[in-house]
This record gives sequence, structure tokens and C-alpha cells, in this order.
Amino acid sequence: MFPVLFVRGFIGTSVRRRIVKPAYNGAGRRRMSSQRELLSRIYAAFNRREIETVLSALHPDVDWPNGMEGGRVLGHDAVRAYWTRQFQILDPHVEPKAFTAENDVIVVDVEQVVHEKSGKLLVNQMIQHVYQFRDGLVWRMDIRAV
Repeated sequence: MFPVLFVRGFIGTSVRRRIVKPAYNGAGRRRMSSQRELLSRIYAAFNRREIETVLSALHPDVDWPNGMEGGRVLGHDAVRAYWTRQFQILDPHVEPKAFTAENDVIVVDVEQVVHEKSGKLLVNQMIQHVYQFRDGLVWRMDIRAV
């Protein structure tokens, strides 16, 4: 359940207690759990290069960062084209390590390892992916340094 805070208020000589609940509830935790499950499936499919599986979990108007070339890509077609280019020259692997709810977003601590196709290591670092959802699908993702 959620934590309970007892507040005492005085009315005349009697004491009245009321329970003040935090802003989240069971539905919010269930939503976070389903979003975490969705994101876990997205990471696994991305690492298997199953672009269409990942796209099925993204909103049709998805707004995605182009971490390779800079800028952003919008919509399924642009994200598909971006990942197709990326997978032709790089071998990225992203492993989620922790999921945290912050306001209206889910923040994922991610271990990112990127190799050239030749096998040369380019990047091995921790980053954060910040997700926003719309209609139960990923609508926007941002990348931020840890």
C-alpha cells in the first residue's frame, strides 16, 4: 500500500485525525509496471535488431533522438530508416539497469556499449533514457548523461 501521514487538527477540545495520502495510487504503480514491462521488451527487441517489434511499441507520431547523426527523427518511417542506417555501420547494445518514475516520465539507467562492425569498441558508458508515453505507447525518448 502507500505510506500514510497522520495529521492532527484541533476542533474545540476534541482531536480529529485524517489520513493524507500521497499523489500516486495503485493505478499509477500498475501503469509504471506495465510501462517498465513494455520498455524491457523494447530493449530486448532492439538488441535482437527486431525493428518492427520495437516500432509496434512506439506511438505513430513518436519523437526519437538521433544519437548517431544528431537531431531528432519523427514517426515510424523516420525511426525505421535511422535504425536501418545505424545497424549497417554500428553494433549498439543497450542494457536497462534501473527504472525510475520521475513526474510524468520513466527514466531508465542504461549501459550502452557500441562497437564498429569491425568489432572495435567505440563507447561503453552509462546513460539515461527518458520516456514519455501517449495512448499506452512510447511517444518520446530523450538521452541524458549520468
